[in-house]
Amino acid sequence: MTDALRDALRHHGDVEATEGLVDLAVNVYDEARPTWLDDALRASLEDVAHYPNPTRAQQALAVRHGRDPDEVLATAGAAEAFGLLARLRDWRRPVVVHPQFTEPDVALTQAGCPPDHVLLHHEDGFRLDPTRVPDDADLVVVGNPTNPTGVLHPATTLRSLARPGRLVVVDEAFIDFVPDEEESLADLAPADNPLPGLVIVRSLTKLWSIPGVRAGYLLASPDVIRDLRDGQAPWSVSTTAAAAMRATATDQARGEQERRAARTVTARAVLVDGLSALGIPTVPSRAPFVLARVGEGVHARLRSNGWAVRRADTFPGLGPEWVRISVRAPEVTRRFLDALG
Repeated sequence: MTDALRDALRHHGDVEATEGLVDLAVNVYDEARPTWLDDALRASLEDVAHYPNPTRAQQALAVRHGRDPDEVLATAGAAEAFGLLARLRDWRRPVVVHPQFTEPDVALTQAGCPPDHVLLHHEDGFRLDPTRVPDDADLVVVGNPTNPTGVLHPATTLRSLARPGRLVVVDEAFIDFVPDEEESLADLAPADNPLPGLVIVRSLTKLWSIPGVRAGYLLASPDVIRDLRDGQAPWSVSTTAAAAMRATATDQARGEQERRAARTVTARAVLVDGLSALGIPTVPSRAPFVLARVGEGVHARLRSNGWAVRRADTFPGLGPEWVRISVRAPEVTRRFLDALG
């Protein structure tokens, strides 16, 4: 891997949201956190004199998804989850479906197993054709909805990827923005799922606006979870992250999640309609962001006018004419559209 490619795969929207710019580059929900979540985060400080223990958090997440606790592994965000998966086995032919979040590429390369890519294309709507995944792939990673395209793949399509001896990893970091978590596979417990090797990656970072807490988790069969836990560094999940997991696994949190998901749908329509009125092509999105073909040079010109959007040419399969635009409150979006126009 060249240095330029390595740097591109490590690029993240947070480095674009520099001081003085309006941030439409980072995919974090833009309302204040609920009081009950902030209360739980602050209360966790009373316990930081002790080593962290995620057991109660994993039990709460198991109830949340109708699974057994031994099917859940709390992680320090999705980034740790991908590192654990990359080191789980000596992968013979790992495959990452692109364009999508590039951390799996970085983790696999660091583990000595650089992946092959299956590139999806704009003319096909960036939809996944399972037949394009090599039969001998023993690890397949795909996002749902995918970052940065926002495409939501049907659950049946993802389940069709399963093979004996293959691990299928579905990154559902943005599925909580989808009303009713449509097409999610997270609640598909192994007892109800005869398909082998399905792993779900979840993140609490985006919807709950806590990227600094590093809270995520993995859902898989007990044998896979056991092996992943064996590779996890001791105490990697902080006391505060575990508190966030418990707080957001309640019925109260599920109601707030649905409210935020509904607001995102409404706010995203303002952005998409505005881009369409400007004659800018977009990819139909079910995520809290929209991939738009604005043309080369527009990313830099927006920055010079005070607006940060995520460059997309660091995602395999996309070029400098694309940018990813985060969904924001309608009044912010309208000001952005005026600047873009």
